[in-house]
Amino acid sequence: MGFAQPAILAGRHVKLEPLALQHLDGLKDAVRDGELWKLWYTVIASPDDMEKEVVRRLGLQEQGIMLPFTVRRQDTGAICGMTTYMNIDAVHRRVEIGSTWYARSVQRTALNTEAKLLLLTHAFDELRCIAVEFRTHWMNHASRNAITRLGAKQDGVLRNHQRMADGSYRDTVVFSIIDAEWPTVRRHLQYKLEDVSC
Repeated sequence: MGFAQPAILAGRHVKLEPLALQHLDGLKDAVRDGELWKLWYTVIASPDDMEKEVVRRLGLQEQGIMLPFTVRRQDTGAICGMTTYMNIDAVHRRVEIGSTWYARSVQRTALNTEAKLLLLTHAFDELRCIAVEFRTHWMNHASRNAITRLGAKQDGVLRNHQRMADGSYRDTVVFSIIDAEWPTVRRHLQYKLEDVSC
């Protein structure tokens, strides 16, 4: 058995299911909500490229370095995005939560807060991680703000970290939550979920 195995993580607002090709049509519909693939500072598959992206993520899962999830709304059952544990390090018990995108209609709702609470709970309480990392493009201010609101702390910025498809360079902002901080972060996220405005 590997360090991180497929699992269903469910809450009141969201259910995270192991990614599967049977989710493809729902993922295509979700990414059309906001035409997310047009955002220049992140990489999100278009409807035409979604099957290739699902296959890519499942291939990384086979290698033991990614555990991808399909994000589903609990109220309607509709698929509304994807998220993953990535850069899985079983030796040092670390994961990164990333490659996440949500349909425009569910962004800045309780769904993201609860999805992150479910992923962090599983990482710290079940996988016994010592740290969980988040990374995003310097120019992705919405993502940076969302990560900060979770309670993660900024570790630093990797300058000219990656070249984007358009030839521009990505400065990557790195955040993390460590195991000693987890009880406080968990309570913070639980409190946010008690507030319908989260």
